[in-house]
Amino acid sequence: MRHAIVLKALVKRNFLMVVRYPFNLIAGLISLFLIFLVIFYGAQAVGGGNPAFGATLSGIVMGFMLWSFIVFAYSDLTWDFINEAQQGTLEQLYMSPLGFGWVSISHILGWLLINLITTFGMLFAMMGITGRWLNVDFLSVLPLMLLTVWGVYGFGFLMGGLALVFKQVQAAFQILQFVWLGLIAAPLDPFPLLKYAPVSWGTHLIGRVMIGGQSIFEMPASDVLFLAANSAVYFGLGYLGFKYFERMARDRGLLGHY
Repeated sequence: MRHAIVLKALVKRNFLMVVRYPFNLIAGLISLFLIFLVIFYGAQAVGGGNPAFGATLSGIVMGFMLWSFIVFAYSDLTWDFINEAQQGTLEQLYMSPLGFGWVSISHILGWLLINLITTFGMLFAMMGITGRWLNVDFLSVLPLMLLTVWGVYGFGFLMGGLALVFKQVQAAFQILQFVWLGLIAAPLDPFPLLKYAPVSWGTHLIGRVMIGGQSIFEMPASDVLFLAANSAVYFGLGYLGFKYFERMARDRGLLGHY
């Protein structure tokens, strides 16, 4: 019961932050949309109207949607740690009787719903403007996106742990954004080992649904299970890294000040 109360409170808080302070979110979405339009129409110009280039254009729409979702996901927790430290409330969260881990997970779940709404809103806007309509089978796409982003949250925890110790980690954010972009864009056929990297296999499966028209129920169970195992490993490693830096921050007395 107490866990549900904390979860409800943080979900409500995150929605209120979006409703009462929408300018930053709207500005961020507009900037992302402008970047997408530059990439899409630039690629379209390079393709020269070649019909065979259509799959690539559809891949750009899907890839940019997924990249936006991933960037939102892994950065939410870290920014929350930074903001709480700047406001001087981080140490108070650690005093929660339910533990800071549940507070963090509740924060993630609270932002996850907001991220899904904004991401799919952007997706339909991108499809409407470009005319590249994808197969948005929610019963197939949603589970695959959630399994893919599960591993990304491990990196969010790791970055959050680094923020507890080093405070300023924004430069690392910029590096990881390009890493995610590369993993999403890189094809698996010439680079089969990328299957074991985070995000890559999930992107491949989502592409089979949104571009290939395949349903998750038509996929071999081993494909989905591999995605779940891959994400579980990266989430576990990221969380272990977070706990390591958390202990370091406690030992150095870094939780109570910025």
